[in-house]
Amino acid sequence: SSPHLVQVRERIRINGQPISKDLFNKYFWLVYNRLEETKDPVHASMPAYFRFLTIMAFHVFLQEKVDLAVVEVGIGGAYDCTNIIRAPVVCGVSALGIDHTSILGDTMEKIAWQKGGIFKPGVPAFTVAQPERPLEVLRERAQERKCPLYLCPELDEFEESCQALELGLAGAHQRSNAALALQLARTWLQRRGCQGLGELKEVPPSTELAGRPVPLAPAFHPTNAMIQGLRDTEWLGRTQVLSHGPVTWYLDGAHTTSSIQACVRWFRQAALNQDKLHDGSEVRVLLFNATGDRDTAALLKLLLPCHFDYAVFCPNFTEVSVANNADQQNFNVTLENALTRCLENQQMWTQLLEEKGGQDPWLPAPLRVGGLLQPAPARGSLLLVPPAPRPLNSSALVFPCLAQALRWVAQGRDPHLAAPAASGAHPHPAASSGAVLLREAAAIRVLVTGSLHLVGGALRLLDPALSQ
Repeated sequence: SSPHLVQVRERIRINGQPISKDLFNKYFWLVYNRLEETKDPVHASMPAYFRFLTIMAFHVFLQEKVDLAVVEVGIGGAYDCTNIIRAPVVCGVSALGIDHTSILGDTMEKIAWQKGGIFKPGVPAFTVAQPERPLEVLRERAQERKCPLYLCPELDEFEESCQALELGLAGAHQRSNAALALQLARTWLQRRGCQGLGELKEVPPSTELAGRPVPLAPAFHPTNAMIQGLRDTEWLGRTQVLSHGPVTWYLDGAHTTSSIQACVRWFRQAALNQDKLHDGSEVRVLLFNATGDRDTAALLKLLLPCHFDYAVFCPNFTEVSVANNADQQNFNVTLENALTRCLENQQMWTQLLEEKGGQDPWLPAPLRVGGLLQPAPARGSLLLVPPAPRPLNSSALVFPCLAQALRWVAQGRDPHLAAPAASGAHPHPAASSGAVLLREAAAIRVLVTGSLHLVGGALRLLDPALSQ
């Protein structure tokens, strides 16, 4: 799977656990040296990062004699380097979203074409409910490749034959993922000779699929192991909650419009199911970053309804110096580029608040904010300072690294994080007045989202055991 959150070993797991440091070291050098010895002398370059790790993962699975390898495509499918398996047991395509548009194309149809590139002749494939036109593209790709494609029934249909299925992963969108997982597991079990899980009706490869619905795979009675598997599933950085005293961190690596919408639904249900208290006893903070060619304005606009008191922007670097953290270093992005992006995000957030301010009682016009500060254009966009008793005006702050951002948000109240440095570290009025609010609040609710790499960096600081 990719990307990793804290350590690169997370990408290659056996029985759910990242391979050990010793195994990683052993296989890394074995693969590296073999490639070095056999590379083409004319084009003498090693495979790039993701390709190397993919080759290494296949080698690990072969050498360790795993019974079944689950391989997540990196980007797209058709041209992804994971797509060299000629005859997988089964293929699955989850809900499509707009992402990596510079590589995959800027429409759902183009992205569906790329995803359908993993289909193989005679190998069953499953997908979940998709918009009509992208589903047609998947159907056409299946027809081209003589691949029997099926639509997964809703999870409700699996529940008719048993009690309600409990999912370890929060969020309504995980129900379609669970339905897909059940179909993939069923196909593998049937390959192994297991009976009683409902039979798929064969779709002859010659059948004209275009213009007619994708056949629906039958629901079946999930086995006890499947029920337990769905219940016990954990996936760090996806709808994850860490309660650290008065500070509760909500971590979700959402980075597309559809996944941010799902994230907001989850966050509002998990953290904001009660109306916000106006006495200053609860402070809401957004910690956000986005990378690549993503439409940040569209993502931030979706987050406005959560009514954050502060929006904090920082790069994905855990510390300004990343020398001690090679697994999370991105050599393609400089700190200067990353900070420029954060400043643009800050400006965009402030602009969205100003546009919303006219009709939203949550955001009164910032003429004189609670008598604390008279905004002056020369001072920049950090000036929307909330009045101390009623933190209504969201302020936007930028920090140069995650460690500083998290320390400011926690204000020494999270036992896993050191307190921020003494006076002088955050001389700006917005930061200092916010620090007072955060220190006095009964509850601080922090949503960390926009980038899996941001979430990974936050996890490294909030849960040090993950770095062991």
